[in-house]
Amino acid sequence: MPKPKTWFRLVVVVLIATALAYAGWHFTRPKPPEVELATIGRGVVESTVVNTRAGTIKACRRAKLAPAAGGQIVKLWVKEGDRVKAGQPLLELWNRDLAAQREVTTRQLATSEERRREACIMADNAKRDADRSQQLADKGFVSPQSVEDARAQARSRQANCDAMAADVKRAQAQIRVTSAGLERTTLTAPFAGIVARVTGEVGEYTTPSPPGIPTPPAVDLIDDSCLYVSAPMDEVDAPKIKPGQTARITLDAISGQTFSGKVRRIAPYVTEVEKQARTVDVEADFDTPPKQILLVGYSADVEAIIEKRDNVLRVPTQAIQQDGTVLVLGADDKLESRSLKTGLANWAFTEVVSGLKAGDRVLLSFDQESVKAGVKVKPKAAK
Repeated sequence: MPKPKTWFRLVVVVLIATALAYAGWHFTRPKPPEVELATIGRGVVESTVVNTRAGTIKACRRAKLAPAAGGQIVKLWVKEGDRVKAGQPLLELWNRDLAAQREVTTRQLATSEERRREACIMADNAKRDADRSQQLADKGFVSPQSVEDARAQARSRQANCDAMAADVKRAQAQIRVTSAGLERTTLTAPFAGIVARVTGEVGEYTTPSPPGIPTPPAVDLIDDSCLYVSAPMDEVDAPKIKPGQTARITLDAISGQTFSGKVRRIAPYVTEVEKQARTVDVEADFDTPPKQILLVGYSADVEAIIEKRDNVLRVPTQAIQQDGTVLVLGADDKLESRSLKTGLANWAFTEVVSGLKAGDRVLLSFDQESVKAGVKVKPKAAK
């Protein structure tokens, strides 16, 4: 029989070995993977449509102006960046020949008016002579033939007066023709705005753009008092959008801010940029113009709000797997799979009709293959 001390030593050795084995297993066992979880709560869920490619800030009025006739630039009254008023002249072409022609027609008009005045005076005098001859003929002092001659003379003089009046109108019309020709050599602003670009310098020759030949405009004028956003939407989403719907507008140049707006117009045709990219242009107005200076041509995005529901149970959309289930943190920090019945959805949140309750914690990321239903996990600390 072993001695008592031997038994005691044997028990101590076994206990130490067991403790060491447990410690080794405890410190070398796989740790539960850390996962990111989201707590289910109530909030707003919206159904939205977003443009497929970057939109653009555009002006309500923009005119790429060119003179109606070609010619040499002799006066350039504006430069790029200048603000102009409606009707303000922008540039003038060489027009000395037209100016001289207008002076000639003006002098012709003055001559025609004097001739008309002379002819009408003579016609009035001839009429009075014919009236006096008639009075004398009634008393028997002159013959009836003399009365007829006087009346014929009066009618002739009146016809000459009428002819001179027509000549005056012709001279006036000629002045209007030459004035119109002069106006074609002066380019004026059709509306108030800012000069975006000027093509040409004094002494250079400029021409209007012929049909089918893109020619740079002499002056590019922008009315920046009225701006809107034009964005291409996928043809599949276009039927959901209606004028007057609320929209959110974001600008790359003004990061971190969102501006409210309204859909103003949906294009009545499909734009075919590529065979596989068919879009419909949707325009949106700002409810309140941004305080920052906006430049025409800024890139912008439009998110049209199709439907909105307040204070509904919602889950982050990224937490829903392709089969429509979510992984929920259950007892002992183990994941459980649950099927959902969902309602309204967008890229951020999805409405939960059934399958979850407020306070449940769902898995957000699925980048670890070992994380699945039944696996014990360790929630990441909240940032």
